[in-house]
Parts: sequence; structure tokens; C-alpha cells
Amino acid sequence: MREVEGAVLKGSDVTIEGVSKAFGDFKVLQDIDLKINKGEFFSLLGPSGCGKTTLLRIIAGFETPDKGDVQFDEKDVLPLPPNRRPSNTVFQNYALFPHLSVYENVAFPLRLKKADKSLIENRVMQNLKLVELSDHAHKKPNQLSGGQKQRVAIARALINDPSVLLLDEPLSALDAKLRQHMLIELDQIHDKIGITFIYVTHDQEEALSVSDRVAVMDKGRILQVGTPHEIYESPATNFVARFIGETNLYDAVISKIEKLNKPDVEEYMVDLDIPELGNVKVTTVDQFTVGQNVSFTVRPEKILISKNKPATTREDINLFQGSVDEPIYSGFQTKFYVNVMDKTLVRVIKQHAKYNDDGPDILWKDTVYISFSANDGYIVGVKES
Repeated sequence: MREVEGAVLKGSDVTIEGVSKAFGDFKVLQDIDLKINKGEFFSLLGPSGCGKTTLLRIIAGFETPDKGDVQFDEKDVLPLPPNRRPSNTVFQNYALFPHLSVYENVAFPLRLKKADKSLIENRVMQNLKLVELSDHAHKKPNQLSGGQKQRVAIARALINDPSVLLLDEPLSALDAKLRQHMLIELDQIHDKIGITFIYVTHDQEEALSVSDRVAVMDKGRILQVGTPHEIYESPATNFVARFIGETNLYDAVISKIEKLNKPDVEEYMVDLDIPELGNVKVTTVDQFTVGQNVSFTVRPEKILISKNKPATTREDINLFQGSVDEPIYSGFQTKFYVNVMDKTLVRVIKQHAKYNDDGPDILWKDTVYISFSANDGYIVGVKES
């Protein structure tokens, strides 16, 4: 978890044990086990219908699981209604009162509690300052931009000092540029207040950008929990590899395993037989056996592309010849689809870091060489369709 100078972690640990939920015959969640740490920015990531919003609603108290437990700081919260849990929710559609000012929208939860007027004044202005809306206190929601409305919703959700803030796809209604800006602001707010954030999204870039850890979900199950780096670089399943960013993914059979002479770690050089590519070398610290069916993944940005064959190649470099089937220039990068052995299209991404980068000079139908190190590929431990 990130250590932020000046931030005091005052959130709650959230523990989910054996939680299942079905609507009729449809199993939305199946035996979910999860531990979210105090002060963590934790994301539930997955496609529509995977169960992430239902899980968030169970944590919030809007849904009841068919079985399982939900605890905040080891205290059972399932018997408690949403308004008595130390959590609050920011919804996708803002849920603001259109007839009330920004000030009154934020003050509403405290007015329900019949809080003292001076306390309300102090807390509302404190939270509006946090979300940088002090100058908009007397405006109505229809006078605000989408990003400003979302910040009002966040300020209102924080007014009661929750220990857990639940965010249900809060940025999905915003355009791409505003979404990126709000994501940075949301991360800064988290760093300032230091409580637990649980963030639901289907956007893998959002999750990777701000999360301390991510849980990738599909079909009501959690497939992998890890840091953004672990999720991206070491996917646990084919689904995770495909869902997180772009990748090249192949079925493979292990044909040879050689233990490397490294003093600090037990590492192996593995030869893979991949029908679409031929022989591929990859290093791994995991245990496999010769003849085992696995999956192999290599990210497009880790593959080098050139019109000239490298003068020398090391034993741990995988080198293939192919032709450019499609180049797609995007300014900061070019994506190439390279036809190898007339069997497969390998995706390659070349970043343009210099003004005179020669990326665009590689054209359609050009013969090229692509290469990647054995250290840059990854054997997916769980092979599934």
C-alpha cells in the first residue's frame, strides 16, 4: 500500500468471507473471499455482469447475500442497514437533489441527523474545499459540469466521516478527458483523507492507474487479486491476460526445462512449442513439467520490430520474420499486426519517444523482424478458454 506523507490511515479493514448471491437461477456471486486493508484504494474490476456492483451493494447494505459474512474491522455489519454502516456510496448517476444548492446537497446527511448549524457550516465548507468547489456552494446542480456534479456527490458521501467510501463506476458518465482528470482528483482526495476506497469499474486503465490492489472478476468469481503490476505482468488466467491491456496469447506445450544458475532465485528457462510461432523460450520461477499444456502471453510493447535482421542474437532472444499486415499510426505510437509463418498475426506496439522516430517508415507489406527476450514473456499458470 502506498505511503502518503501527511496522510493518516483512518479507514476500516473490510473482510468478505464465502459471500454468494443469486437472483433466481442466476448465480451473481459464488463464494467470494476478499480482504481489503485499512486505507487501501482497492478496485473491483471486470466486465458488465461479472458481479462487481452486486458485491459493492452487499458491502454497502443495499443487498443481502444468500450466504457468507461481511465485516468491518472484524465486526459483522450484515445486520446493519446502509445508514448505520460506517460506509457511504458514490453512485454513477450522482443522485443529487436538483432543487437544492450545492451547499444543501452536501449538508443533507447532517440535516437528517439534526446536527448543529455551526457544525454543518464548518463540515460542508471543509468538504467543498476538499473537492475544490467552495466557489460553487450556492449553485444548483444544473449549473455544474458533469465533473463538478461528481465532486459534489463525493463531498456529500464524505460528510459523515465514513471509514469506507464505496464508488460504483463514478466516472463512467464523463467523457474520456474529463474522466482522466477526475481520476487524478479522486486519487488525490484518497491520499488526503486516508480512508478505505472500494472502487468498481469495467475500465482496466482506471483500475491500474489509481489502485493499490485490484480484484479481477468474471462470472461471479474472483480470478486474481494483486497489485496493478502483478495483474498486468503476471496474469493468473487467460481471461486476466486478455482483459488487462492488450496481449498476444497462445496455447503451448512445454518441450524442455533447464534450471538456470542463479544464486538468489530458483529460475528456469523453458522451451515452448507454439503451433503459430514455433519454438519460444521463456524464463519462469514457477514449477512446470515437460509435456504440460499451458498458455503463453507476451505484451505488444515488449516486442521489438525492425526492417533489418539483428546482427547478433543471444540465446534468450526469440526472433521471428514476418510481414506487416496492418500498421496503425496513433501519433505517440504505431501498432503493427505482423503476419508470422502465414499462421498468426502478432501485435507489436512501437512507442515514438523521439521526433525523428522511424516507426512510420515501416509500411504495409514490409518484411520485418520481431524479437523479444525470454524474460518478457509469461507462462499463464491456469489455461482455460
